[in-house]
Amino acid sequence: MNDINIIELKNITKRFPGVTALKQVNLEIIQGEVHILVGQNGAGKSSLVKLLTGIYHPDEGEIFFEGRPYEPRTTFDAFQNGIRVVHQEFNLLPYLSVAENIFFEKLPSHGGLVNYNKLYKDTESALAKVGLNISPKTRVETLGVAQMQLVEIAKAIHNESKVLIMDEPTATLTPKEISRLFEIISDLKSKGVTIIYISHHLQEIYEIGDRVTVLRNGEWVTTRPLKELMIPDLVKLMVGKEIENEYPFDDTVKVGEKIFSVENLRYRGNKHNISFTVRAGEILGISGLVGSGRTETMRAIFGADQREDGKIFLHNKEITIQSPKDAVKNGISLLTEDRKTQGVILSMNIAVNQTITALEKISKNGLLQNNTELRESEKLVRDIGIVCPSINQLVRNLSGGNQQKVVLAKWLFRDAEILIFDEPTRGIDVGARYEIYLLLWKLAALGKGIIVVSSDLDELIGICHRILVFSDGKITGEVNREEFDQERILSFAYAEYIHQNAQDLNHEIKTLN
Repeated sequence: MNDINIIELKNITKRFPGVTALKQVNLEIIQGEVHILVGQNGAGKSSLVKLLTGIYHPDEGEIFFEGRPYEPRTTFDAFQNGIRVVHQEFNLLPYLSVAENIFFEKLPSHGGLVNYNKLYKDTESALAKVGLNISPKTRVETLGVAQMQLVEIAKAIHNESKVLIMDEPTATLTPKEISRLFEIISDLKSKGVTIIYISHHLQEIYEIGDRVTVLRNGEWVTTRPLKELMIPDLVKLMVGKEIENEYPFDDTVKVGEKIFSVENLRYRGNKHNISFTVRAGEILGISGLVGSGRTETMRAIFGADQREDGKIFLHNKEITIQSPKDAVKNGISLLTEDRKTQGVILSMNIAVNQTITALEKISKNGLLQNNTELRESEKLVRDIGIVCPSINQLVRNLSGGNQQKVVLAKWLFRDAEILIFDEPTRGIDVGARYEIYLLLWKLAALGKGIIVVSSDLDELIGICHRILVFSDGKITGEVNREEFDQERILSFAYAEYIHQNAQDLNHEIKTLN
């Protein structure tokens, strides 16, 4: 790694109504390094990225790229300069194919017509680099969140870039996929590509990072070689205080009787039946690889996806759920893994988003009571710690982590009895994650049944009473807290793949004989 600065920010300030996103930030990015950017939600990380990519423009200060003044007016300007982004909030076109999304800016053509044979062949190569085994013709809207994340990565790396910005790229990936991503980063670095890497998973940044910059409340705190700082040091710099236990487990919360159960559930496209129970005060973890069926099962329970068979019981009484409306009516909530398209209404304000699940609480004689809505919404903002200038702020203008808190708030307002959280801390900083864990324990203490689906195995091991492991559309393992072990859980996650490979091998042996 040399000491030539590829990017310099000098006294950069960016303001929005009621908030200063960045204040007099000075930062140097060295060519060919993996530069880690950390900070709490609202610290200014996303605003900085949007300045570099032409989405925002600074109110004060200057940006230099390769020693020259850099003033991108559009994202295409950034693209032409060799700056690409792997977005945390996916920047994909849902009704186009995977191939068309990856090569959208430069479709292979001949005689003015798209050369689809070359497009699909090139796409297969791009997907192989990230370890995603799907057809190039697959429409993006049919993919799961983790698959979309891999498509985003493939899209960013297929063209040669000078700077590649990765914003929470591992949020929904499994350990195997993360390992492959880190191999890609190492290869890009060896070719002189500069990586700006944003992550709230502090353990992983030590595997790839050279230097780290900490932002707090829109201000630069420090830039240091990563090897000089341990995780507790980073956390203290990010939040301004020490957090003793990243994953709090409250052993004073007593787990009660069974309150919720699923019997022989089968959703469309899955041949296996799924059965499990949840007890009062229990935090039940759901683990599994991408495509294991964990999210699909939760969506089928909630009525968001079609269920072909099975029964659902609440307090030993069968309930009928044919739509999300039925689920909500019966006291079941789902915090979806894709907050942007399924969790919030981006064009509406915080107050509306938080209270929309229980309008009867803020209505009288069929009319909304504005003062009641205001009071309830402000209370939720305080209780959950949403950072915003006011509850009238549009949700699209919040950071990703604060948008996630709004989704959480709307289900707390509903006062559901069974709460399903699918990737509840995706894209959320260590301080906010800690607050959410404490909130989960507060709900558990009230006797709620809580289901947490997560790609972060450390998270599940840290906060759950019990973990169910999914593989190939069925539950392959159940592990109680006293038996928690990463290797044991992963062995269940890979169970069906190991079994299938063994069957294929036996078939080949028989064929040869």
